[in-house]
Amino acid sequence: MGRVGVLLLNLGGPDKIEDVRPFLFNLFADPEIIRLPFPWMQKPLAWLISTLRFQKSQANYRQIGGGSPLRRITDEQGLALQQCLQSKGKDAQVYVGMRYWHPFTEEAIAQIKRDRIEQLAILPLYPQFSISTSGSSFRQLEEIWGKDPELNEIEYTAIPSWYHRPGYIQAMSELIAQELDNIPNPDRVHIFFSAHGVPVSYVEEAGDPYQREIEDCTSLIMEHLNRTNEHTLAYQSRVGPVEWLKPYTEDAITELAANGVEDLLVVPISFVSEHIETLQEIDMEYRELAEESGIHNFYRVPALNTYPVFIEALADLVIESIESPSVKFSDVIRPSKKVKMYPQEQWEWGLTTGAEVWNGRVAMIGFMALLLELIAGKGPLHAIGLL
Repeated sequence: MGRVGVLLLNLGGPDKIEDVRPFLFNLFADPEIIRLPFPWMQKPLAWLISTLRFQKSQANYRQIGGGSPLRRITDEQGLALQQCLQSKGKDAQVYVGMRYWHPFTEEAIAQIKRDRIEQLAILPLYPQFSISTSGSSFRQLEEIWGKDPELNEIEYTAIPSWYHRPGYIQAMSELIAQELDNIPNPDRVHIFFSAHGVPVSYVEEAGDPYQREIEDCTSLIMEHLNRTNEHTLAYQSRVGPVEWLKPYTEDAITELAANGVEDLLVVPISFVSEHIETLQEIDMEYRELAEESGIHNFYRVPALNTYPVFIEALADLVIESIESPSVKFSDVIRPSKKVKMYPQEQWEWGLTTGAEVWNGRVAMIGFMALLLELIAGKGPLHAIGLL
């Protein structure tokens, strides 16, 4: 076996306040985040959204210290994983590649080439697969591989999802149990799984397995936890006017409060690191909403970070992937011949799903054109005197 490497993939986050706007641009410039009918619209829309949102996002990051801790935590996870692999007799170098901020995936690949890695395990730090997370990173890597013949000398395997791994389920269950055991009357606590949402169209049109995997993951954790507590699964962090997976976290919290729930334990189910969605959105926004709605006690399970059981589960996964037949990017981003990531849509008259999708796209184009004209102060509406 030649030189072995592990590439950890993650979203990335702004290290400081000044990074927020370019980070948002990179995020929304990804067609897997906002899917548009015309590729040329992607960057103008990303510029528009980042321009309109960055000040609010900056305020949120200021609430958690002025930047995201994601890079620091991911580096710590990489170091812990490398040490765990060494303890298991596997000498492997771990690299970190972020999708939308430094260190970018391209930077990690450049270092992997310099280190002459011959065998590579590619591990997204997303337990459940989505076309907007792991899928986006794998598509980017497929493009990088296609442009650089030297990379074809590396024997790699891509790991699509691992939410069902026993070690991961055990780690999540242990963290939940530890929180419950520190709460008075733990049997009364309602366990609330909050996952990052995705647009409904990703699941219904593009065949994204994310919702199914999140639901399966929640069931596996509750089964392993073996407690009598009632539980709820909801989705947070939606953006834009389109419909996202439901129930929305804020709606589910207020409904539980209305039904008499007084003790709530939130579990960040799709996150393995503390970052803006846990530290600000859950700990601040949802806590305030819960208390205003009548929930007396709001608790939260910490993210996995470098929890030893979790790190060991990743190490075992890496070892198995290295010793198993390689999984290529095309195997992961096109998991089934029956599922097209970008399905061909046929127009039908009437109140059909296709009509709703295209109506939404036309509305988005018109809305973007109006906002651009308002910002620029010129355009056809100005020319005819309507603005």
